[in-house]
Amino acid sequence: MAAQKHLIKKYANRKLYDTLTSRYVTLDGISQLVREGHDIQVVERDSGRDLTPLILSQIVVGEEKRGAPDDGDEAPQLRGQALFDYVRRTLSGPAAMVTSRMERGRSDLEELVDAAVERALIRLSIPTRRDVEAIHARLDELEARIAHATAGRGTSPRTTPSRTRTGARAR
Repeated sequence: MAAQKHLIKKYANRKLYDTLTSRYVTLDGISQLVREGHDIQVVERDSGRDLTPLILSQIVVGEEKRGAPDDGDEAPQLRGQALFDYVRRTLSGPAAMVTSRMERGRSDLEELVDAAVERALIRLSIPTRRDVEAIHARLDELEARIAHATAGRGTSPRTTPSRTRTGARAR
């Protein structure tokens, strides 16, 4: 069974109106909807601001104030767990969005810093990493040509140890 989403509008006079059932509801009514597995969204009627976390917090506080009855009934614990699970589901979406946005921002910042460093290196006539890598590639190509050319003559070419350049490249 797919749970229906209830859009609840909070009016300036603090009344809560469920647009799905076309009736006013209380915090207890919203709590019951959550326990039944319905998704809810509470918005401020005038501004459209999402009030769902605030309303769910009020419900949880209300449940806590009531406390557990003396007969040892587990129903309050189950109600509390249902609300807690719903709050966790409701807040995990926005948390993922924030994390995703932070990652994008960090990536954008890294790109800006890399571009600024590269521009500064160019202005100062200091070779960039890309320049150094291109030089290394060209040296490797020239070493290969020399080795190929001297292989036909039967002499061994004198080369600099490539370990030094390879080690520098790994840094």
